[in-house]
Amino acid sequence: MQQMKAIQIEKPGGPEVLTLVNLPVPEPREREILVKVAAAGVNRPDVLQRQGKYPLPPDASPLPGLEVAGEVAARGSNAGRWNIGETVMALTHGGGYAEYCRVHEAHCLPMPDALTLPMAAAVPETFFTVHYNLFMRANLAAGETLLVHGGSSGIGTTAIQLAKAKKISVIATAGSDEKCRFCERLGAAHAVNYRTDWQQAVMRLTNDRGVDVVLDMVAGAYAQKNINVLARDGRYVIIGFLQGWKAELDLRPVLSKRLIVTGSTLRPQTAEEKAAIATSLEFEVLPLLESGEIKPVIHTTFPLAKAAEAHALMESSRHMGKIVLDVG
Repeated sequence: MQQMKAIQIEKPGGPEVLTLVNLPVPEPREREILVKVAAAGVNRPDVLQRQGKYPLPPDASPLPGLEVAGEVAARGSNAGRWNIGETVMALTHGGGYAEYCRVHEAHCLPMPDALTLPMAAAVPETFFTVHYNLFMRANLAAGETLLVHGGSSGIGTTAIQLAKAKKISVIATAGSDEKCRFCERLGAAHAVNYRTDWQQAVMRLTNDRGVDVVLDMVAGAYAQKNINVLARDGRYVIIGFLQGWKAELDLRPVLSKRLIVTGSTLRPQTAEEKAAIATSLEFEVLPLLESGEIKPVIHTTFPLAKAAEAHALMESSRHMGKIVLDVG
């Protein structure tokens, strides 16, 4: 049986539990393709999975890695969209930290000529998440104002660029003045250091009107402040819980301002739901990537064998943009 190199989580713990091992190459199932991975994105859920804080769906690969770019190496039954040898960028159901990964054919997008393979590997997880939550769920529209927390992260840099391309004004928060300037160079109208009173700053920047949508990966103590800074008919979109999933809230503004609280995470979505996001991305976002109007921001790449160093960097929060593993 053909073998491949892959990163395995030995046990819940720190970055050192990521181990390079030899495993059998997976076989694509019905409507799946096998991708010979050239590069794989590193994301916060990978870190949580390694720590034992991210329960896996029963049908998911136990290997980390939620997005890859590479060449189609084989096709399962009834998988007819992609030809052997085509290059795709794919949202995976785990298993991306490996030389080969099987993915659903409908969760793949063609790789634009304007992107390198590491850039293509940085697209699926963040672009699926941002596009789905901001534009398909929260109906963020031209002329509105968006508040993005963690503006210098992979999610943040994606949200800033997509919003700017759709003529939406962006306010971002970030953890240092350097990161704030980085967000502004990407297209944020304003960036606020979250170590200051960002709630007061957001209200000042919007002349006390507030913002139309908040994209929040922090939650915890941020939740009440996010509700407070929303304008009438605002939408509060939660995609993560970096400060915890519990908060005591004054919910009266939800009624008085007619607010909507929503959110989602990709992994529990059905194959059909993920396919619908991919279709929307292909029509709405792929042209922006092909033209070079927007592009994934890569902070650095690591060889597959140094996945532990990539995780340590992510946990340090020193990065600005995406971290990618060079597999090929």
